[in-house]
Amino acid sequence: MLDDFMIRATLAGVGVACAAAPLGSFVVWRRMAYFGDATAHAAILGVALALALNISVFAGAVAIALAMALTVTLLTGRGYAMDTLLGVLAHSALAFGLVAVSFLSGIRIDLMAYLFGDILAVSRGDLVVIWGGAALVVGLITWRWSALLTSTLSEELAYADGIDPRREQLVLTLALAVTVAVAIKVVGVLLIAAMLIIPAAAARPLSRTPEEMTVIAAVIGGGAAIVGLRAAYALDTPAGPSIVCVAALIFLVTSVLRGLRA
Repeated sequence: MLDDFMIRATLAGVGVACAAAPLGSFVVWRRMAYFGDATAHAAILGVALALALNISVFAGAVAIALAMALTVTLLTGRGYAMDTLLGVLAHSALAFGLVAVSFLSGIRIDLMAYLFGDILAVSRGDLVVIWGGAALVVGLITWRWSALLTSTLSEELAYADGIDPRREQLVLTLALAVTVAVAIKVVGVLLIAAMLIIPAAAARPLSRTPEEMTVIAAVIGGGAAIVGLRAAYALDTPAGPSIVCVAALIFLVTSVLRGLRA
């Protein structure tokens, strides 16, 4: 069954949706959209370093994405506005990554595949990485669910309950780095933030509880992957962007429904 490239692509898209749904919900609740974007942009530098050092692209992307997220966390509140800091680091990391790729002599690299994804080229090994990463992210978020919700609601309440908000921020940072790394093959570094934010944002008007929102976000993300892949196959359009376009249309529909109910 896995010999069919469309089946492998579909499984990869659903795997990324499962990882992105719980994390994307926290990104929306905490208004961390630009934080996710900066982490994703940094991943291209990790790809370049991984190819140069002949190590796993997944490992390189996780390492650099995690380093970027930790740098932002450490520098926040030290004389830099968050949006300014994220803007500088995100675009600098992307630029350094693209320059680093140009120095890779003797190594064939499809830069467009890393920027916009190449889900149709997903292999069985890639599926193991994607679903393994998705399981790690879901397990991590599930383990810290209550503490993460409390610290998201109020840092003062978290401290009163004996929860360290900085530790929970670190958990989200680690989960974000892993999600970015597993999503590179599917939608590319430039569209990862969209798969984090759009399904969660689309699920928000349809949800009554945080748990419900994450489940609906996973369904929307998985559905967008399946429909987007079929549309890309039928219309001969890029697969990664097609998935994001379907997710955006779903967001538009849920936004209209929310407006009608208001």
